[in-house]
Amino acid sequence: GQHHEDVKAAIVLEHLIQASDVAHTMQHWNVYIKWNERLFLECVDAYQAGRSSQHPADNWYKGEIGFFDFYIIPLAKKLKDCGVFGVASAEYLSYAEQNRKEWAARGKEIVAEYLQQVQEKEGG
Repeated sequence: GQHHEDVKAAIVLEHLIQASDVAHTMQHWNVYIKWNERLFLECVDAYQAGRSSQHPADNWYKGEIGFFDFYIIPLAKKLKDCGVFGVASAEYLSYAEQNRKEWAARGKEIVAEYLQQVQEKEGG
């Protein structure tokens, strides 16, 4: 009945809100990396300003893998299951899985590049 439809709509809306916050993880690798880097540098600034007790580089690589495994990929599967984006839902899941795979392979070297940028910024 109507109650069931309302509950279903509320769940779909919740998925959409969650997805909008992390949309970069479900798009092309270049989009994901652009926003990942910006977030990393923002976290470094927070650490250097004393607003964070841990340097982001300490856990960034592993943290991203956990984020994909326990949040992003399950969320992309839920979006696909509820069908709200039609065929695009399968694409979001595919990008999330590809980005996770690429990050697992290259993430450590990418974090090292981020750190090099930070050092160059501080030195110059």
